[in-house]
Amino acid sequence: MALSEDEQRLLEQMEAALEAEDPKLANTLRGTTTRRLHRRRAAVAGLAFLVGIGLLIAGMEVHPALSVGGFLVMLAATVVAVTAWQHVGYESEGGESGGSTSERDFMDRMEERWRRRHDEGL
Repeated sequence: MALSEDEQRLLEQMEAALEAEDPKLANTLRGTTTRRLHRRRAAVAGLAFLVGIGLLIAGMEVHPALSVGGFLVMLAATVVAVTAWQHVGYESEGGESGGSTSERDFMDRMEERWRRRHDEGL
């Protein structure tokens, strides 16, 4: 059953209010998670890497500067892809609350050692 124009307008107003009040919840309900965003970035970076390879090869025939540009595109795409893929793994392990427990435990031990050395030195 289709909504009337008034109901449709009211629903749009409610959606806008929800998005203004809690954008994270609105994104979750819409289905656009940060994990999906990082996967998409990694995929686009993979395509950019392939374009960089094409520029690198074309530059051998046309001009060396094109090859250098292709290499730079490949380098940038690799950095973006690795960073995006790390975020995908990070979110699946520890969520957005801050890393895995083993990393936090390690940092806590290092901070405790630092405090002991600092206290003993005084």
